[in-house]
Amino acid sequence: MKLRICGQGELGRAWPLFETEFDEKELLPRLGVRRAMLRGDMELLAMVDEESRIDVAYALVGCRGLFGYVWLKYLAVLPWYRERGVGIECMRLLHKRYADRQGVVTELTAFGEDDGQTLRALRKFFARFGYVELESAAAFDGVKDHVMVKPIKGTAELEPVIGRVLRDFYSRATLPFGQKGAPQL
Repeated sequence: MKLRICGQGELGRAWPLFETEFDEKELLPRLGVRRAMLRGDMELLAMVDEESRIDVAYALVGCRGLFGYVWLKYLAVLPWYRERGVGIECMRLLHKRYADRQGVVTELTAFGEDDGQTLRALRKFFARFGYVELESAAAFDGVKDHVMVKPIKGTAELEPVIGRVLRDFYSRATLPFGQKGAPQL
Protein backbone atom coordinates (compact mmCIF):
# COMPACT_ATOMS: atom_id res chain seq x y z
CA MET A 1 0.00 0.00 0.00
CA LYS A 2 1.02 3.57 -0.51
CA LEU A 3 -0.24 6.94 0.64
CA ARG A 4 -1.51 9.53 -1.84
CA ILE A 5 -2.42 13.16 -1.15
CA CYS A 6 -5.84 13.92 -2.61
CA GLY A 7 -7.08 17.11 -4.17
CA GLN A 8 -10.32 19.02 -3.77
CA GLY A 9 -12.17 16.92 -6.35
CA GLU A 10 -11.50 13.70 -4.48
CA LEU A 11 -13.18 14.94 -1.31
CA GLY A 12 -16.49 14.06 -3.01
CA ARG A 13 -15.46 10.39 -3.17
CA ALA A 14 -14.29 10.22 0.43
CA TRP A 15 -17.07 12.23 2.05
CA PRO A 16 -19.88 9.61 1.70
CA LEU A 17 -17.62 7.12 3.51
CA PHE A 18 -17.07 9.62 6.34
CA GLU A 19 -20.85 10.24 6.50
CA THR A 20 -21.56 6.54 6.97
CA GLU A 21 -18.71 5.92 9.44
CA PHE A 22 -19.06 8.96 11.71
CA ASP A 23 -22.05 10.40 13.53
CA GLU A 24 -23.40 13.58 11.96
CA LYS A 25 -22.73 15.37 15.26
CA GLU A 26 -18.99 15.00 14.76
CA LEU A 27 -18.85 15.64 11.03
CA LEU A 28 -17.17 18.87 10.07
CA PRO A 29 -18.94 21.05 7.51
CA ARG A 30 -17.85 19.88 4.09
CA LEU A 31 -17.36 23.45 2.85
CA GLY A 32 -15.17 24.18 5.88
CA VAL A 33 -13.04 21.14 5.07
CA ARG A 34 -12.69 22.31 1.47
CA ARG A 35 -11.55 25.75 2.62
CA ALA A 36 -9.13 24.25 5.13
CA MET A 37 -7.68 22.04 2.39
CA LEU A 38 -7.26 25.05 0.08
CA ARG A 39 -5.39 26.94 2.81
CA GLY A 40 -3.18 23.92 3.52
CA ASP A 41 -4.59 23.48 7.04
CA MET A 42 -5.92 19.99 6.26
CA GLU A 43 -4.96 17.09 4.04
CA LEU A 44 -7.12 14.37 2.61
CA LEU A 45 -5.06 11.22 2.20
CA ALA A 46 -5.96 8.06 0.29
CA MET A 47 -4.42 4.69 1.02
CA VAL A 48 -3.99 2.95 -2.31
CA ASP A 49 -3.61 -0.77 -2.95
CA GLU A 50 -0.59 -0.77 -5.27
CA GLU A 51 -1.63 -3.96 -7.08
CA SER A 52 -5.14 -2.89 -8.02
CA ARG A 53 -4.51 0.89 -7.83
CA ILE A 54 -7.74 1.26 -5.88
CA ASP A 55 -8.25 3.58 -2.92
CA VAL A 56 -9.01 1.37 0.08
CA ALA A 57 -9.12 3.96 2.88
CA TYR A 58 -9.21 7.71 3.47
CA ALA A 59 -7.88 9.91 6.25
CA LEU A 60 -8.60 13.56 6.93
CA VAL A 61 -5.78 15.20 8.85
CA GLY A 62 -5.35 18.68 10.32
CA CYS A 63 -1.72 19.30 9.48
CA ARG A 64 -0.83 22.92 10.21
CA GLY A 65 -0.53 25.15 13.25
CA LEU A 66 -1.27 22.64 16.00
CA PHE A 67 1.84 23.27 18.09
CA GLY A 68 3.78 20.84 15.89
CA TYR A 69 1.20 18.04 16.17
CA VAL A 70 -1.18 16.76 13.50
CA TRP A 71 -4.85 15.95 14.13
CA LEU A 72 -6.20 12.71 12.68
CA LYS A 73 -9.87 13.65 12.42
CA TYR A 74 -11.20 10.79 10.31
CA LEU A 75 -9.78 7.43 9.27
CA ALA A 76 -12.15 5.18 7.37
CA VAL A 77 -11.52 1.92 5.53
CA LEU A 78 -13.90 0.94 2.74
CA PRO A 79 -16.20 -1.82 4.05
CA TRP A 80 -15.07 -4.54 1.66
CA TYR A 81 -11.41 -4.07 2.71
CA ARG A 82 -11.96 -4.40 6.45
CA GLU A 83 -10.54 -7.24 8.49
CA ARG A 84 -7.60 -7.48 6.07
CA GLY A 85 -5.05 -5.42 8.02
CA VAL A 86 -5.71 -2.27 5.99
CA GLY A 87 -6.27 -0.15 9.12
CA ILE A 88 -2.94 -1.30 10.55
CA GLU A 89 -1.12 -0.46 7.33
CA CYS A 90 -2.89 2.92 7.19
CA MET A 91 -1.64 3.80 10.65
CA ARG A 92 1.91 2.84 9.71
CA LEU A 93 1.78 5.01 6.60
CA LEU A 94 0.31 7.96 8.52
CA HIS A 95 2.99 7.75 11.20
CA LYS A 96 5.69 7.53 8.56
CA ARG A 97 4.28 10.57 6.72
CA TYR A 98 4.23 12.67 9.89
CA ALA A 99 7.46 11.35 11.43
CA ASP A 100 8.89 14.87 11.52
CA ARG A 101 6.05 16.17 13.72
CA GLN A 102 5.71 16.25 17.50
CA GLY A 103 2.99 13.61 17.37
CA VAL A 104 -0.46 12.62 16.13
CA VAL A 105 -3.61 13.52 18.04
CA THR A 106 -7.00 11.89 17.48
CA GLU A 107 -10.36 11.89 19.19
CA LEU A 108 -12.79 9.08 19.84
CA THR A 109 -16.46 9.76 20.49
CA ALA A 110 -19.18 7.15 20.87
CA PHE A 111 -22.76 8.28 20.28
CA GLY A 112 -25.31 5.73 21.53
CA GLU A 113 -22.79 2.92 21.32
CA ASP A 114 -23.40 -0.63 22.47
CA ASP A 115 -22.26 -0.34 26.12
CA GLY A 116 -18.97 1.21 25.05
CA GLN A 117 -17.83 -1.87 23.12
CA THR A 118 -16.90 0.12 20.00
CA LEU A 119 -15.10 2.75 22.06
CA ARG A 120 -13.08 0.04 23.84
CA ALA A 121 -12.15 -1.52 20.50
CA LEU A 122 -11.03 1.86 19.14
CA ARG A 123 -8.96 2.58 22.25
CA LYS A 124 -7.31 -0.82 21.93
CA PHE A 125 -6.59 -0.23 18.23
CA PHE A 126 -4.93 3.15 18.85
CA ALA A 127 -3.09 1.92 21.97
CA ARG A 128 -1.51 -0.75 19.78
CA PHE A 129 0.30 2.08 17.97
CA GLY A 130 1.45 3.87 21.11
CA TYR A 131 -1.42 6.31 21.59
CA VAL A 132 -2.24 7.34 25.15
CA GLU A 133 -5.46 8.94 26.34
CA LEU A 134 -5.38 12.50 27.62
CA GLU A 135 -7.64 14.12 30.15
CA SER A 136 -10.05 16.32 28.24
CA ALA A 137 -13.22 18.11 29.23
CA ALA A 138 -14.35 18.33 25.60
CA ALA A 139 -17.72 16.89 24.57
CA PHE A 140 -19.89 16.69 21.46
CA ASP A 141 -23.57 17.29 22.28
CA GLY A 142 -22.92 16.15 25.85
CA VAL A 143 -21.03 12.99 24.81
CA LYS A 144 -17.45 12.83 26.15
CA ASP A 145 -14.73 13.30 23.58
CA HIS A 146 -11.78 10.95 24.26
CA VAL A 147 -8.55 12.55 23.04
CA MET A 148 -5.55 10.32 22.37
CA VAL A 149 -2.02 11.24 21.34
CA LYS A 150 0.88 9.33 19.86
CA PRO A 151 4.11 11.13 20.70
CA ILE A 152 6.63 10.99 17.87
CA LYS A 153 9.22 13.67 18.61
CA GLY A 154 7.22 15.40 21.30
CA THR A 155 5.53 14.31 24.47
CA ALA A 156 2.20 12.83 25.46
CA GLU A 157 1.97 15.49 28.17
CA LEU A 158 -0.45 17.71 26.28
CA GLU A 159 -3.01 18.10 29.08
CA PRO A 160 -2.03 21.73 29.80
CA VAL A 161 -2.55 22.81 26.18
CA ILE A 162 -5.09 20.32 24.78
CA GLY A 163 -7.85 22.94 24.96
CA ARG A 164 -5.77 25.30 22.83
CA VAL A 165 -4.99 22.53 20.34
CA LEU A 166 -8.70 21.67 20.10
CA ARG A 167 -9.64 25.30 19.54
CA ASP A 168 -6.92 25.72 16.94
CA PHE A 169 -7.96 22.63 14.99
CA TYR A 170 -11.65 23.45 14.92
CA SER A 171 -11.09 27.11 14.10
CA ARG A 172 -9.04 26.02 11.08
CA ALA A 173 -11.94 23.82 9.99
CA THR A 174 -14.00 27.05 10.02
CA LEU A 175 -16.05 26.08 13.03
CA PRO A 176 -16.32 28.75 15.68
CA PHE A 177 -15.72 26.97 18.96
CA GLY A 178 -18.98 26.11 20.67
CA GLN A 179 -21.09 25.88 17.50
CA LYS A 180 -22.69 22.72 16.15
CA GLY A 181 -20.05 20.22 15.04
CA ALA A 182 -17.37 21.59 17.36
CA PRO A 183 -16.78 20.12 20.80
CA GLN A 184 -17.60 22.07 23.95
CA LEU A 185 -14.96 22.55 26.63
